[in-house]
Amino acid sequence: MTPDLNAFWMPFTANRQFKANPRILASAQGMYYQDQNAREILDGTAGLWCVNAGHGRKTIATAVQQQLETLDYAPTFQMGHPGPFELAQRLTHITPADLNAIFFTNSGSEAVDSALKIAIAYHRAKGDASRTRLIGRERGYHGTGFGGISVGGIASNRKAFGPLLSGVDHLPHTHNLEHNAYSKGQPEWGAHLADDLERIVTLHDPSTIAAVIVEPVAGSTGVLIPPKGYLEKLRSICDRYGILLIFDEVITGFGRLGTAFAADYFNVVPDLMCVAKGITNGCVPMGAVFAKESIYNTFMQGPETAIELFHGYTYSGHPIACAAALATLEIYQNEQLFEKAAAIAPYWQDAIQSLKGISSIIDIRTIGLIAGIELASIPGSPGARAYQALVTCFEQDLLIRTTGDIIALSPPLIIEKPHIDRLVDRLATVLATL
Repeated sequence: MTPDLNAFWMPFTANRQFKANPRILASAQGMYYQDQNAREILDGTAGLWCVNAGHGRKTIATAVQQQLETLDYAPTFQMGHPGPFELAQRLTHITPADLNAIFFTNSGSEAVDSALKIAIAYHRAKGDASRTRLIGRERGYHGTGFGGISVGGIASNRKAFGPLLSGVDHLPHTHNLEHNAYSKGQPEWGAHLADDLERIVTLHDPSTIAAVIVEPVAGSTGVLIPPKGYLEKLRSICDRYGILLIFDEVITGFGRLGTAFAADYFNVVPDLMCVAKGITNGCVPMGAVFAKESIYNTFMQGPETAIELFHGYTYSGHPIACAAALATLEIYQNEQLFEKAAAIAPYWQDAIQSLKGISSIIDIRTIGLIAGIELASIPGSPGARAYQALVTCFEQDLLIRTTGDIIALSPPLIIEKPHIDRLVDRLATVLATL
């Protein structure tokens, strides 16, 4: 039975369109959702880029239940409980380099806003109070807080909300169909676009710039993969001018590229890293900022009784979220899911790239267990072709995600070759009709 749909104001959804023809997911297990009629729907998106270990994990459910029965809530303002200390220490076993100071939030949006605040406060703590400017990137997505949409570069996420943070500038995006269409892995063309940071630094003066924030692989804008050498150039320029580099790894973190983090995959270590989604396998809201120890230590000055950072959330390091995250990390390690993702990624990418030649497709981009399939827009109706693909795929037992006229795919890391074959077969059938 479908519930009454009127009261829920749905996020990032055409509410009237959806409520006229709802798509209701009722249960999930492994690689599949089930609708209210128990119809199995292959999950091609890991929920929303987050259910990396697959659905219905009993060990996570048990950990959450036991924690709820033991300690349902405890504050982390001037108090503590074991969960966040244990989880932070466990995370340091997989964080890149010395990103070993971990600040917990409740979402990717909160992680981004926290990282931006930490960056500005860090420079102030160093005596560089003039460093307040933040640099994002066109087509970037960094959540929906005012900080995140200010440094983000997706117009529809920004245009309705009036003046945003001042002192923000944007790098150009790296998407270019003329040079990079049908790239498997990192495209060859485009590293020079990082050089625009030099122009921005010269324009504003480096002494005013606090941080640059980018997604190593941009997800919500339609899977934009960094050109070879691009991230390395950003790292070098930031080092040259004393600017912090922030990676938004809310999507790429926890195995999506076959490594723990995209920083490992690309061998570029940021100063701050934002994570969420896969940290709890999507089952309990949680996010975090990983900071270099040198940044944390810069705050640890002055009287020991003084609060070093006036920032946090009621649910920072929530006991239930910590229990879920610890259980999730155990699954990743015990089942070697990051390694399995790396092993099956070539088969995934070859299968997705085999869709080339379908008339509605103008580009395919793949890296790790991610794919972006760009469709030709219907004149006068941008986004309509991809939306029809979403609806038809759902009717054909496949869950995909769309953004504009781009299909974004990010299956659970437990995916196997028969799942990939089924997914690609359904996509081919649907896209051939559009």
